[in-house]
Amino acid sequence: METISEPLPVTRETESFATLLSRWARVLGDEAAVTHLDHRTTADGRADTLTWRELDERVSAVAARLTAVAEPGERAAVLAGQSADYVVAFLGAIRAGFVAVPLFPPGLPGHAGRLAAALADCAPRVVLTTAAEFDAVRDFTAAPAVIAVDALPAAEPREWPAPDPDAPAYLQYTSGSTRSPAGVVLTHRNVLANARQACTAYGAESRTTSTVSWLPLFHDMGLILGIGAPMAAGLASVLMDPVAFLEQPARWLRALSASPGAISAAPNFAYGYCASRVTEAEKAYLELSRVVSLINGSEPVLPATIAKFQDAFGACGLRPEVHRSSYGLAEATVLVSVTDAGKPPRQVTFDRDRLAAGFAEPAASGTTLVSCGRPAGQRVRITDPVTGEAAAPGEVGEIRVSGPNVGRGYWGQPSAATFNLPPLDPDTGEGWLATGDLGVVFDGELFVTGRLKDLVVVDGRNHYPQDIEQTVEEHPGVRPHSAAAFAIDGDAGETAVVVLERAKDTDVGIAAVTAAVRAAVSAGHGLRLHDVVFLEPGEVPRTSSGKISRARCRESYLDGSLTARRLA
Repeated sequence: METISEPLPVTRETESFATLLSRWARVLGDEAAVTHLDHRTTADGRADTLTWRELDERVSAVAARLTAVAEPGERAAVLAGQSADYVVAFLGAIRAGFVAVPLFPPGLPGHAGRLAAALADCAPRVVLTTAAEFDAVRDFTAAPAVIAVDALPAAEPREWPAPDPDAPAYLQYTSGSTRSPAGVVLTHRNVLANARQACTAYGAESRTTSTVSWLPLFHDMGLILGIGAPMAAGLASVLMDPVAFLEQPARWLRALSASPGAISAAPNFAYGYCASRVTEAEKAYLELSRVVSLINGSEPVLPATIAKFQDAFGACGLRPEVHRSSYGLAEATVLVSVTDAGKPPRQVTFDRDRLAAGFAEPAASGTTLVSCGRPAGQRVRITDPVTGEAAAPGEVGEIRVSGPNVGRGYWGQPSAATFNLPPLDPDTGEGWLATGDLGVVFDGELFVTGRLKDLVVVDGRNHYPQDIEQTVEEHPGVRPHSAAAFAIDGDAGETAVVVLERAKDTDVGIAAVTAAVRAAVSAGHGLRLHDVVFLEPGEVPRTSSGKISRARCRESYLDGSLTARRLA
């Protein structure tokens, strides 16, 4: 049976992120707890810092106000921009015994529909925001109460009741990259277990390491990295806005340089983006030798991207062994597996045709995959996606996960096909989470090969979209990290479509690049593309964290809104 596991962490029965905050406020007092680098006012980023004691007091003020307007157990949605106030709002909901719902303000471009869908799904009793965003939030939401957390008076000291460890702590809405948003119900036990799994895996230690993140706090990884892990281990947290990173990626690297013992994370595209955009002049101010862990996850990890980033910043002191590739998903809080500390992630080249047929066989040439390491305090098994039976050694199948970090289900939606699947553990009673992701265990490490729903099946052959996208993006006329490959139904079955963006400052004609892309995909994959759609830079649909959304690309292609912008 292809199962790999690690010892499970122990969570005390009465703890939550908020009770841990109180403990760290007593121990660390006036030391910095959370710092937001605000690049809206100054180019270098004005540092807005709350100490542990200040954070604890402000969280209590929010909790007191919440209990005055609603009952514990209600949903409290956070609709605010990336800031220390977001941390205050989220932890205030947790302390008051509400079910927090980390979301985003109405002004996030292109995501009003997703926000409206999430609010309709969870029906919050209270919405937490800031004074600057209050009017826009009040006009957008139908919640009975809207509270600006930065306009509250201090609260009288009081004892807050200990939480039920199996009560919902928050609803983590999925990113929407593969489907409509669904709220994963995560208990206090779930999130504390995963925060501690992450701290152990990444080498986190109070007063020695800190977290640095531009990932949105309403995303699973952004929340655990920016709030969860700091609460679990007493880590200083440094936050910046995703837009600030996209405008000038050197800002992230400067924050890493200024934060001794930094632990950070980003999707694969961000590492390539940094290598391409950070100038030699900007590199002169970087000191990256003290970085502890850089996690690469949430989408396929490409060997070329790791090499490009290391080549670009090795002279700045960046050590190859700090690269840590990982695998996770919101249904498991976030983290499932990660590569070992102290050495670069393992890379293995598998025969492409055999991999497409469902078997991982090493070869001299083919598809090179980066290991996602070993489970972080949980169990992983590879199964037949239909029967749930264990896969044979070396066989590709659906990744299934079991552990204390796996959520209870989807809020108000059917969950039986995804959560708590047999066989149940005889000691814990825990079942298995069906992730919908494909992978294989090779030499004791997990390699992710793709998503079940994203597989392109043409003429009976499986094609992984990320392989096609990588081939397409090798042409200089294609903008890096812009391609999306997906399947549509044709008269004779499924056919393949690629949507991409033209490279900036290219003189090559669209027709010539299209022909070259078709030829490369045909030669490399034995696949005839039904259509190739070129768009202007920035027009391929993405999620709010900047990842390409194949699902939205497919929808926009089918309804014609995407092809209407096609470049001739």
